[in-house]
Formats: sequence, C-alpha cells, structure tokens
Amino acid sequence: MEIGIDSFIATGAYEGPLNPQENLQAIEAVLAKIEFADQAGLHVFGLGEHHRKEFLDEAPAVILAAAAARTKNIRLTSAVTVLSAADPVRVFQEYATLDLISKGRAEIVAGRGSFVDAYPLFGLNLGDYDALFAEKIELLLAIRDQETISWKGRFRPALQEQAIYPRPYQESLPVWIGVGGTPQSFIRAGMLGLPLMVAVIGGETGNFRPLIDLYYDAGKKAGHPREKLKVGLHSLGYVAESTQQAKDEYFPGYREMMGKIGKERGWSAPTRGQFEAQAGPTGAYVVGNPEEVAAKILRHSEALGGVSRFTFQMDNPGLTNEQVYKSIELIGKKVIPLVNRTSGSIEK
Repeated sequence: MEIGIDSFIATGAYEGPLNPQENLQAIEAVLAKIEFADQAGLHVFGLGEHHRKEFLDEAPAVILAAAAARTKNIRLTSAVTVLSAADPVRVFQEYATLDLISKGRAEIVAGRGSFVDAYPLFGLNLGDYDALFAEKIELLLAIRDQETISWKGRFRPALQEQAIYPRPYQESLPVWIGVGGTPQSFIRAGMLGLPLMVAVIGGETGNFRPLIDLYYDAGKKAGHPREKLKVGLHSLGYVAESTQQAKDEYFPGYREMMGKIGKERGWSAPTRGQFEAQAGPTGAYVVGNPEEVAAKILRHSEALGGVSRFTFQMDNPGLTNEQVYKSIELIGKKVIPLVNRTSGSIEK
C-alpha cells in the first residue's frame, strides 16, 4: 500500500488583512514538508485546490513543480484538481510539464471540489456542476491518450485535429477520480476505468463499501479488468508516540478548523466526545500511535475491499512544525513498514 499526505496549505487567515510574509513562510513550510516526507520514505504528497482566503493552494501545479526540484522519489499529485472549473488542455499541459520536471512522478486526482468558490470565480453556472465535470474529464482523458485530437462539447471551443504539447515523461499520465459520497461519481470512475480516491472525513469508513461495490460493478460492466480498478482513501489523521498524545495534540486545532468551517455551513463546533468517536476503531479519523494507526489503516482497507493508497490530511492550525515533522517521521519509519509487512510489498 502507498501511504502519503495531502495538504491544502491552510493558513488560518479567515479574517483580517492578508500577511505576505506569513504566506511566504507557509509556502516554504509546505515545500520543506514535502522534501522531508520524501526523505522519510513516504510514497505520495498531494496538494488540494481551493480559491479561498484561508488557503494557498490556488495553483497547485506551480507548488508541486517547486517541490519536484527538491525531491527524488515521492509522487506528486493534485488532491483534487477542480476540473469542472478548469480548462482540461491547460491542466494536462501543467501536469505533463510537472511530470517532465519530476522525471515521471506527477499524477492528477480530478474532482468537482467540496467548496463551490471556483464556479463564480471562473464565470461558471453551478447548475452545470455535474455536466461540466462529465465533459471535462472526457476531454482530459482524450488529451492524455492521443497527441492529436478532434473534440466538441458544450463548455469549451471545439478542437479540430489539434496537437497538444508537451507530452509527459510517463507513457500515460495517471489520472484518478476524487469522490466524496455521490453514487454517480463512483459509477463514473468505474465506467471510465480510472482509479478512485475516496475522501472520508466523517462517519464510519465501512459505510462506503456499497459505493465501492458500485465502482467495481460499473468497471466490470464497462469491460475494465479488476486489476485496472484500484481504490485510495483520504482521511484526517495524525501520528504521535502514544495515542493519548496524538489525540491531545490534534484535537485543539481540529476543533478550531472544523468550527470555522462549520460556522460557514451551519454545523455546530465539534466536541471532544465526537472527536473521540471518530478516532475510535471504526470511525474515519486515523489518529494514534504508529501501531494503532497501522492497524486502523488495514481495517479501513479490509472494510472497503482493499485499498492501494492511503493519504493523511494533516493540516491543523494547532500543530507545530516539530510535531508535524515527528508525525511524518513516524509514518515513514513505523507506520509504512507495519502496514506493508501485513498487506505485502507495493510497487513504488
């Protein structure tokens, strides 16, 4: 199993004026974190895409390109590219360029985004939410699979025998579908024969098994071999020397972060009891000591019928850089060996 980290470069700047110096420090911090994750033996690092004041991931391909120059082995991916609000030609060109810079370590996780800020920003109608993504993933895959294409759709000017460059270093640039909990999204990924990245940020992970089964069933009906269909899992997580320490260090920043998001969406601030339930044996959060975290990742994998990639969402305003680095070190030195000692070796 591949294990890594996803980040949104959350700055916490919900209110008040922006501070360019703090933004500079946040960008440097995430680049240093990716470099350290590479050295620690993690397999993948992903950057999200948001168009909001409190994040700095509006142009993830640019940041990943900077990270590519400072790393050697770790795979660099979006998490997710808000494809509905982007031009697939430009997305492909950016990640093909990243693939060349990184010597074949680039990937795209394409999705519709959990926030909708990108739609008015780029002059798109939120009512076309699903149609935009369906058309644009079709175009992105056509560009990936053919150097010269002819294509026509609703939301972009047609392409007629148009060659698109650059081409990536890899023979085929990996494209995943990032999903939340919409059945149609799982079915679409299966029909397209694309790997699936499932974000589970609440509830019990095992409850997603029926949706995973929809994915596999759709892939089988579309004629895709089972080995081509794989599932990744993204969840909130953190590792410390002891489980109590992990929970005590993670909860204050989690409460702050989720409280601010909840205020916007009409949720109440999370309690410690609710957090403990989510961090329990079947809850979504993967927070604990290395042994418990490894065991929980394996339980999640079993509950979903097998997971080939797990990524921690570790953005948390309450954690110090020292704590985050120690968590990354524990993931590399202890969690990954424990998981793969049980689940078998992986292809890097």
